[in-house]
Amino acid sequence: MTTAPTATTGGTSAPAAPTVATAGLAQGWCALSLLHGRIEAHIERALQAGHDLSVREFSLLDVLSRQHNGPGGHLQMKQVADAVVLSQSATTRLVTRLEDRGLLVRYLCDTDRRGIYTDVTEAGLALLAGARPTNDTALREALAEAARHPELAPLVRTVETLGAGRATDREG
Repeated sequence: MTTAPTATTGGTSAPAAPTVATAGLAQGWCALSLLHGRIEAHIERALQAGHDLSVREFSLLDVLSRQHNGPGGHLQMKQVADAVVLSQSATTRLVTRLEDRGLLVRYLCDTDRRGIYTDVTEAGLALLAGARPTNDTALREALAEAARHPELAPLVRTVETLGAGRATDREG
C-alpha cells in the first residue's frame, strides 16, 4: 500500500501541498466538468421545453437510431449503456420509460434467445428528427456562451476542433 507524501511541521505530519502540475490538472478537470455541466443543462432545458425529452433520452434514441441490420449492427444493453454513459440498470430503466411512451420496442435476438435488442419506433424516429435541430442549436448556444469565459474558452476551442475533425472525416 502506498501513502501520499507528507510534510512534517512541528512534529506532526500533514499532506504535502499539491505540485504545480497537479494543481493545473485539477483546475483543468474542474473547467472541463464546469463546461460539461453548463452544456448539458442548457441542452436539457431546450429538449424538455421543446420535445419533453431529457438529454439522456435524446442520447439513447440517437444511439439506437444508428443501429443497422448488418453484422454487429445491433447493440447489446452493455454497449448501449456505455454509449449513453449510464450503468446497465439505469439504461434498462431508461429503455423501459421510452418503451412505455411508444418510442422504443424490445425483441429477442434471432440467433441468441438470451439476447434482447432494442429498436427505435417510427414515433421515436419522428421525435428524434424533430429534437435534433433543438439539440444542435442548444449545443452551439451553450458553447458560444462558454467561450465568453476565459477559463472555458480553450476547452470550447478544443471541442470545436474535435467536431470539425470528425465532420471532415465523414466527408472524406
